[in-house]
Amino acid sequence: MTFTRSVEKHLADILLAVRPTAPRETGLQETLGTVLAEEVTSPVALPPFANSAMDGYAVRARDVAEVPVRLPVTGDVAAGEAGRPVVAPGTAMRIMTGAPLPEGADAVIPVEWTDGGTEQVEIGRSAPEGNAIRQAGEDVRAGDVVLREGTLIGPAQLGILAGVGRAHALVRPRPRVVVISTGAELAEPGTPLAPGQIWESNSYALAAAVRQAGGEGYRAGITADDAGSFLDQLNAHLPGVDAVITSGGVSMGAYEPVKEAFGGLDTFRFERVAMQPGMPQGFGLVGENQVPVFALPGNPVSSFVSFVLFVAPALRKMRGLTPESPPAVRAVTGVPLRSPAGRRSYLRAVLTGESVTPVSRQGSHQLAALASANALIVVNEDVTAVPEGTEVEVIPL
Repeated sequence: MTFTRSVEKHLADILLAVRPTAPRETGLQETLGTVLAEEVTSPVALPPFANSAMDGYAVRARDVAEVPVRLPVTGDVAAGEAGRPVVAPGTAMRIMTGAPLPEGADAVIPVEWTDGGTEQVEIGRSAPEGNAIRQAGEDVRAGDVVLREGTLIGPAQLGILAGVGRAHALVRPRPRVVVISTGAELAEPGTPLAPGQIWESNSYALAAAVRQAGGEGYRAGITADDAGSFLDQLNAHLPGVDAVITSGGVSMGAYEPVKEAFGGLDTFRFERVAMQPGMPQGFGLVGENQVPVFALPGNPVSSFVSFVLFVAPALRKMRGLTPESPPAVRAVTGVPLRSPAGRRSYLRAVLTGESVTPVSRQGSHQLAALASANALIVVNEDVTAVPEGTEVEVIPL
């Protein structure tokens, strides 16, 4: 069999075609999982004022140099205190965590080092200047860059955005991806099966994979093996999405609606990629906005492996991240492996520590076997047999 494309070449062409999503000003709560499209600086120092790191007593360090010592308590300082009271020599003030440091104080004695007094306090341990004090600007100075453009926003990054007073941020939003499954034999889960039908699973798995990869994935439902119906479904969703994934309809036989719909487009190509599973592949740009369409094979394992190899890296680029191939590790195979000549195999397997063993069923239709796997063993095109105990490349799932 003649293959028109290597795995690397097919991925390279995809990455050349896709573009990052356009930046959009987004409310803080919606930025999680997006990628920053601007540099963020702090307008103020953080903390903006010296404050207590603990509940305790604000004192002058020289007044507690000799302990035990008893000092009069002249007042309380709570978090959010607007004024700035003064600690006079030979006195103390009760202070709460986060409260501004009173003028004159240069140390905080934790309440655990005292008898907890409210009018007078007995202090049993001395402390140096600066003890239990968060100094102004010790985290961030005014004007410091706190987040660089291209930063993936997780909980900590979202926190610093709020911490520097930002209610919005300019981000590249998560790509919106619709999944369309084709096949007259498909039925919606939860409905009775007619003779010759199977329940449709690919769109559920692929939409979930999109979400796991940082996009917004949703199903468009099932389309029959008819190019007109497929195009109607596609055109209904095309204006509101950043990418489309189709499942099925790309093989060499009859009744292949995706191939029939896109076969005449200059911007779309169907390839026989030198891989197993997942040999039939299609990709192109469609519509007025040149939306990327990933035409994946219909067998469940083939479509899933194709997503891992081709769609996931493209989604990274669309999010504004480096479009890396799935990370691989090395492990020792527990059994001999076989692979067809000329095709790169991706064997479903169970990875345990530094050992990996393929699952017993490797058919591209065997979804249960895929569900039991947590890795793919990679066997290159020029290798047909791998002895037991050989170190191999493994892609964790």
